[in-house]
Amino acid sequence: MFFRTAFAGALLAVLTCANANAALRISNDKGGQIGPYLDAYTSLRNSGERVIIDGPCLSACTIVLGVVPRDRICVTRRARLGFHAAWNPGSDGRPVLSRAGTNALWSLYPGHVKSWLKRRGGLKPRMVYLSGAELASMYRLCD
Repeated sequence: MFFRTAFAGALLAVLTCANANAALRISNDKGGQIGPYLDAYTSLRNSGERVIIDGPCLSACTIVLGVVPRDRICVTRRARLGFHAAWNPGSDGRPVLSRAGTNALWSLYPGHVKSWLKRRGGLKPRMVYLSGAELASMYRLCD
């Protein structure tokens, strides 16, 4: 019995350490519906994993910035974040802006991202991109 308890404790300690050192790499994420991203990033935040943004992170993907702590996110020189207003498909399949979805996105972004977006007119139907030196001034570069 003691051996089982000690083994289980040791296994848990190893898994916890491995989990804390794990990282999710975002390299070509075109986004999607807000809900699944919010759920996934909440689980990621709770796991203790780090995030490496290493390419396009567009649309709903960008909510990672507001859900995962800033000190667990790093960006590479290839990182490119794309922001736009939320939309739903209309009856004809064309995008229809969603005020509720856009408000939900806005509420998730941290203050420094909101400030950057405000200087560019806020969340609009057209994508606006954050990359290069501007992005590196907000998030640390990955080692």
